[in-house]
Amino acid sequence: MSALDGAVVAVAGAGGAAGRAALLRLAEAGATVVASDADPLSLHEAVDAARYAHGGATVIGDTVDLLDLDATREWATRTEKEFGRIDGLVHLVGGWRGSKSFAETDLADWDFLEKLLIRTVQHTSLAFEDGLRRSDRGRYLLVSAVGAAKPTAGNAAYGAAKAAAEAWTLALADAFRKAGGEEGPRAAAAILVVKALVHDAMRAERPNAKFAGFTDVKELAEAIAGVWERPAGEVNGNRLWLTEKP
Repeated sequence: MSALDGAVVAVAGAGGAAGRAALLRLAEAGATVVASDADPLSLHEAVDAARYAHGGATVIGDTVDLLDLDATREWATRTEKEFGRIDGLVHLVGGWRGSKSFAETDLADWDFLEKLLIRTVQHTSLAFEDGLRRSDRGRYLLVSAVGAAKPTAGNAAYGAAKAAAEAWTLALADAFRKAGGEEGPRAAAAILVVKALVHDAMRAERPNAKFAGFTDVKELAEAIAGVWERPAGEVNGNRLWLTEKP
């Protein structure tokens, strides 16, 4: 039996390629999946695909404004009330903006990325912390990038935003550690680090590209599901590298 069998997992940013792969894998593992995305059409397509692939799985979609803390808290409360538990939040809200050089950095990019990559992490973590602590297998998973540890000149805003999101997630991990006391954490917050993501449509568009060091979204989904197979104390507060460390 999978460690995810019977679990209830929320996926933020479920409408993208990584989200679709995650929904499929989590549903396959026996989880009830509660997906959200800012784009209702993409969310609907992702939920339908997961339902179609795994007919017996419960996969539902909910359009949530993750920039609204009250709306995010209401999503968490509603999910736990409806299903009786909440065992995971997978944070896949992503986006990128950069420049050709450091000097050409546009601070409007920071304003955009701060909301997308940091504020949504703050809101989902604050909204779901209590429920995850009540679970016997709670997991908060952030997907981050090598750029947080080794930012490049043209990615100052992106690298800084990812680094801030990682720091926030590690603070949540410390809260789980302290809540566990001498017995160790029951819940865990962890960071999965990639260089970049690739999927079949990207390969079709660029058949000659090598995508060196990129992580396929299916591999990411496998790694996400695999976190539940490991003890909370083993993954809590750790960066799980899916690409070579810089």
